[in-house]
Amino acid sequence: MGKEEFLFNLRQRLSVLPPQDIEDRILFYREMIDDRIDDGMSEEAAVAAVGTIDDISKQVMSEIPLSKLVMQTVRPKKEHNAGTLILLIAGAPLWLPILIAVFAVLLSLYIALWAVQLSFWAVNLSFLLAAIVSIPAAVFFFVRANFAGGVFLIGAGILLLGITMLMFVVCRLLTKALIWLTEKFFYMIKSAFVRKEAH
Repeated sequence: MGKEEFLFNLRQRLSVLPPQDIEDRILFYREMIDDRIDDGMSEEAAVAAVGTIDDISKQVMSEIPLSKLVMQTVRPKKEHNAGTLILLIAGAPLWLPILIAVFAVLLSLYIALWAVQLSFWAVNLSFLLAAIVSIPAAVFFFVRANFAGGVFLIGAGILLLGITMLMFVVCRLLTKALIWLTEKFFYMIKSAFVRKEAH
């Protein structure tokens, strides 16, 4: 694929973005391709080295703030006629509560997921604190000549420390998964606006 064809296709794919953002991205990739050509690559090889249009558009969409994309996509492109406005206003008692309810349910699920995750971290922290406190408690038992109690506390501290390390790994993985899920959710919302604009 040649440079101009690549840039044309990229411009088409990014057409839902604000015009200035499109021009900035096109200029960036034009300069990147020109630099590679100046370094001795053929035009086709330079275009191939930049990446595919799908990968670039996904990366650009992930970098654009959702609010900016919504403002660009929702902004009316043409005047609405009076009939459309009347239908929107008359239907508001029906669609507005449903929209608010869906948003509230999604938000509460998201908050509940993070609350469960935070409770796992809190339990992990409590196990760590219990392991730390068991050491001075064991010393106290040894000083009081209660060797069985001291050995028990040292064993409990080691066990709690092991559980803490295991839970730390699990909590870290769950947090990463929740962050990944959040990114995918926002990308899905952005993609919905892009598909809406494309139709």
